[in-house]
Amino acid sequence: MGAGLATTVAEQWLGIEAPGLSAALQGGRIDRELVDCLEQRLPTLRRMDASLGGGSIRGLVDAELRLVTDLLAGGSYSTPTGQRLFTIAAELGRIAGWASFDAGFHAAAERYWFTALRSAHAAEDRAAGANILKCMSLQRVDTGRPVEALELASAARAGASGASARVRAMLSTREARAHAVLGDATACERLLSQAETEMSLADDEPTPAWAAYFDQAEYCAQTAACYLLLQRHQAADQWLARTLALQPDERSRDRATYLVWRADAMLNLGDIEHACALVGQAVPDIAAARSVRNQRRLIDIHGLLTRHQHPAVQQLDEQVRSLVS
Repeated sequence: MGAGLATTVAEQWLGIEAPGLSAALQGGRIDRELVDCLEQRLPTLRRMDASLGGGSIRGLVDAELRLVTDLLAGGSYSTPTGQRLFTIAAELGRIAGWASFDAGFHAAAERYWFTALRSAHAAEDRAAGANILKCMSLQRVDTGRPVEALELASAARAGASGASARVRAMLSTREARAHAVLGDATACERLLSQAETEMSLADDEPTPAWAAYFDQAEYCAQTAACYLLLQRHQAADQWLARTLALQPDERSRDRATYLVWRADAMLNLGDIEHACALVGQAVPDIAAARSVRNQRRLIDIHGLLTRHQHPAVQQLDEQVRSLVS
């Protein structure tokens, strides 16, 4: 954990008054200040996940989720306060599920997400529920269950029709990706066109904090993912170039993902040297984050590159093998 992130987490934990927390856990009244503090810790957990990987933070998020569920079970609170607590529990469950998914614990991810869906329902937050379904859809894509992925993505988009434009764009790209896995280019393109329109409105509407990550960089990346799946490698490369130019430094795990994706596009376009250079750029970020998904991506692209006799492949080989070992 980086020093800056560790300091932030420590300060936030100290921000909760121990007597007030203890009393709430024993059935005392939960006040607004305590809920405010719990809400304010969510952005830090999201940032830690984006830079350190799911393997580094899943235990921390689980502890935070247990604290909130204990407060819900044992504390006393008004209806509005309870709704806020359920919303926090839903997002913590989503993050815990995502961290578990990233770390390769698929059954645990599903358990967290099902719990998170119940909390989102209790909070009457349809957009949060849609975001959880969106995560579940991607897990199905990654584990070779594309029909289920499409069903989940479609349900997410249908259930959040009244959400902000940014959320709708995010959900449209996820449904487009499920269609791309199934080879349905027409449906994929239709949804990408819808997402483009929705993103053009995104800055004009308020949006949930958990959707803020879906900026222009992430929108371009998800569009690129669709074109990679459709094997339209030139288009994928163009979108990934935009993604990497816009990618914030703190989202280093995603940057590594998109570098590997672009290397895949370059390899399919016949530019072995450029593909190796992109993988070489990704290696430090993959080494720094505990992300099983990115480690597997690295192994896969390295395996494809080693089929080619090229000096750039030989130079990359030692760098990758030392990390994999």
